[in-house]
Amino acid sequence: MNKYFNREISWLKFNERVNELSYDKNVPILERLNFISIAASNLDEFFSVRVAGLIEQLKLTPNKKSFDGMKIEDQIKIVDSLTRGLIKRQNESYGQIEKELKKNKIYILRDKFLKKHLSHIKNYYLNEIISILTPITVDSTHPLPFIPNLSLCLIAKIKNKKSKKEFISVMRVSDLKQRFLKIIDKQGIYFYPVESIINNYVGDVFHDFDVIDTNLFRVIRDSDLEVLEEADDLIREFKKLVRERKRGQVIRLDVQKSLNNNFKSFIINELNVSENEIFEYEDLLGFDQLSEVFGNIKNKNLNYKKFKPRFPQRINDFGGDCFAAIKKKDLVVHHPFESFNVVVSFLDQASNDKNVVAIKQTLYRTSDQSPIIDALIRAADAGKSVTAVVELKARFDEEKNLQWASNLEKAGVQVVYGFLNLKIHAKVSLVTRREKKNLVHYVHYGTGNYHPQTAKVYTDLSFFTCNKDLASDAIKLFHYMSSYNMAKDFKRISFSPYNLRQKLYEHIDYEIGLSKIKKPANIWIKMNNLVDQEIINKLYEASKAGVKITCLIRGICCLVPGVKGMSENIEVKSIVGRFLEHSRVVCFGKGNKLPSKKAKIYISSADWMTRNFDRRVETLVPIDNKTVHEQILYQIMYTAINDNQNTWILDSDGNYQKINSKLKIDSHKYFMTNPSLSGRGTAAKKVYKKIEKQ
Repeated sequence: MNKYFNREISWLKFNERVNELSYDKNVPILERLNFISIAASNLDEFFSVRVAGLIEQLKLTPNKKSFDGMKIEDQIKIVDSLTRGLIKRQNESYGQIEKELKKNKIYILRDKFLKKHLSHIKNYYLNEIISILTPITVDSTHPLPFIPNLSLCLIAKIKNKKSKKEFISVMRVSDLKQRFLKIIDKQGIYFYPVESIINNYVGDVFHDFDVIDTNLFRVIRDSDLEVLEEADDLIREFKKLVRERKRGQVIRLDVQKSLNNNFKSFIINELNVSENEIFEYEDLLGFDQLSEVFGNIKNKNLNYKKFKPRFPQRINDFGGDCFAAIKKKDLVVHHPFESFNVVVSFLDQASNDKNVVAIKQTLYRTSDQSPIIDALIRAADAGKSVTAVVELKARFDEEKNLQWASNLEKAGVQVVYGFLNLKIHAKVSLVTRREKKNLVHYVHYGTGNYHPQTAKVYTDLSFFTCNKDLASDAIKLFHYMSSYNMAKDFKRISFSPYNLRQKLYEHIDYEIGLSKIKKPANIWIKMNNLVDQEIINKLYEASKAGVKITCLIRGICCLVPGVKGMSENIEVKSIVGRFLEHSRVVCFGKGNKLPSKKAKIYISSADWMTRNFDRRVETLVPIDNKTVHEQILYQIMYTAINDNQNTWILDSDGNYQKINSKLKIDSHKYFMTNPSLSGRGTAAKKVYKKIEKQ
């Protein structure tokens, strides 16, 4: 029995769980289509970063093993096998979904164009496609054009009508930003992929040639960034790396099964790929872009039932004044069930309030039209002291963050780029307000990003407080992030890379001590990924001592549960459903059976991965306010642990089994329909007491 699960394999198992939602008959059909898109997009990123990293390791250190004892070559082989199995499942699922869509008068047409639509399609081709399309015919003077990452291409074999000489020509379909042409008539909604439209008129493109054959392929490249630690100018280095990433090595080639051998040989030679880097799809390539179909249909019978996120009544009770509500009592907002507009309002009010003198804000990821950025710019325009800690190393958002940083600096915001060797992943906002003769500090600690769009689907916690100790710690943390000044007198929070790991060890050791003297000892953990070898070993130590541990790990879990003599007291569950579980919470019983009002609770920005402990700035924030404590422990954690509709259980062989209980407890539905304790008083108590009885 292995002591650890392999990280890459565990991630693929997670993506399999996401993809399985596309088979779930209880999920509306358009949402099932969207889950294929999500799983496909996840897989693309996995290859462009993780698999690319494995390939690079194989070149540099071929004999190196991962901490689970697996050789790099063996990891690549297993990843390859699991990926092909996943793609097969996606192909099968898509075929089933397409049939269901047709029953609902939604059609994705690739080969047969309806006569009644031909005029519309031709006009679209002439007005929107032909001028953007660039066919490159390959010969001695025209090499194969560069194919960017995630590009879909049409390849054609053509013969000159006069000379009869044959050529290969390639067109980048992805240069057209739209993937599907949508046509609505009385008979239904129709989607025509642009590559099918191009293929239909390919003879017009090559009017001096006969088109012998056509097909499609799609490229995925190494997209990771490696920052040079000795880089003198971090901004210039990142701009250069973002440009270079688009030209990374090809590490996966997606093709249709119908691709002929001549085309395959040509692509392999031109792109320098091997046979084992080629993955076959039945027909449609680029499942990630099915999100375009999903986003272009609104049908209450085919989508999840809409719900409107609640705005905490307690803030409304203070006339919408966030500062007054927070000053009265600490508040936690549970996204997406409660609106992210609370965070936006907090910063909006800060930017407009004449009594606010300073705002400090971390920015890891945010949206394109970000109200958070707008609020910071308005505050700077109003003469307030505004500091933004912008993390340039937020993967795939580097370019966007560079632009935000530039915009903020132009507005007079002090922009701090953090550390070269540490990612600033902490989610903290600090507002300093003059009230009478004193400065009062209001703090937001979050488990998720300041991103209004992802906050609609990610489950996260926003904790607001004006507690003096927590505010003092936030001030010191910002000083550290801007000046490397490491204060030693933090009062409440722990943070990495300084003492977050040690704080967790102290609590785990305390639970071990309780168990040894036969007192209740238990831990609840909720996060995205559990990978770090050292903390897994500490949890094993706790399990051996008799500590009962329940882990809610959405994604990667390298811990092996349920092994006698090692982890028989550890249970691992994964919730995968309508919303993306993203909040990080850890609860320690402190001599009481969980849930208990005497438990110690923390929220965090950090998953338990080595990078989060040692190579990032992260926060671990204690929750002591009675109502907030009760909400997180009894309402959020207890309900999630008892979920039996979205939950998979991990066994000691690395397999996940879906729970299927007649007594239905769906945590996502529960949170959608029940008010939070700190936001709406005691109305929710009746509900969780009812669940406890069950």
